[in-house]
Amino acid sequence: MDGKGARMDNSERLTLTIPEFAKATGCSRNLAYSLARQDKLPVPVIRLGPKRMVVSRMAVERLLSGNSEVGDDRRQ
Repeated sequence: MDGKGARMDNSERLTLTIPEFAKATGCSRNLAYSLARQDKLPVPVIRLGPKRMVVSRMAVERLLSGNSEVGDDRRQ
């Protein structure tokens, strides 16, 4: 290890950034950020500090697979 900590490649990470969510769903980066700030994405937004936002990779995969229960996770 180089002292900077271990890094996972993108396929191992459990979360996606907002730009990665936008790319996966085909919406614009600006729209994804706007919806995330308003907590209106169809998946839960995980806030890591005042600016950093990510979403669960598994929740996005369920959304894209057509599982209609994804929206229910957000309100629990």
